[in-house]
Amino acid sequence: MKSRAPSVYIVDDDEAVRGAVRFLIRSVGLAAQVYASAQEFLAAYDRRDPGCLLLDVRMPGMSGLDLQQELNRRGATIPVVFITGHGDVPMAVEAMQQGAFDFLQKPFRDQDLLDRVQRALARDAETRARLAARAEIRTRLATLTPRETEVMELVTHGKANKVAGAELGVSQRTVEIHRAHVMEKMRAGSLAELVRMVLDSGDSKQNP
Repeated sequence: MKSRAPSVYIVDDDEAVRGAVRFLIRSVGLAAQVYASAQEFLAAYDRRDPGCLLLDVRMPGMSGLDLQQELNRRGATIPVVFITGHGDVPMAVEAMQQGAFDFLQKPFRDQDLLDRVQRALARDAETRARLAARAEIRTRLATLTPRETEVMELVTHGKANKVAGAELGVSQRTVEIHRAHVMEKMRAGSLAELVRMVLDSGDSKQNP
């Protein structure tokens, strides 16, 4: 399935700012969507859609910081670039501590904003690729039988086939057969690759 093209989401209560930033983003061939409030953005945003968020710190109602916290609660990974006024730097620092990608102080140069957008989009792509790879590994893990899972856990913890067989009460040959099935199902070319897959799966029960 073809992946969606990323969008730059612009959330600012100032209509002139929204229009100017949207024009700038679109001038370099990127898609841009604008929202006048944090609530409006939340109502429309689907976290499966790639992109980055340009967010004003100070807005009536739900502030930029409030929106960031809500996105964190929802498990959204979208990189957030805060646009701040002169007196908002302490707030921007707080935002960074809570996981914001970057912040830009007004007034800013167009190129500075575009540079941050490109870096944020690159970060989003990296994050999504990593999460997709983890999901694929978990899908493969789910195809293992209970016995294959037991064998995998032992061999990825460094147990030799003979030792694993003794612990499981089966022959070394049986372990070898199960191990071969594990390698095939996991599409692992080596034991080191299998260990790396288990680690990357994020499953603490199986991590060596």
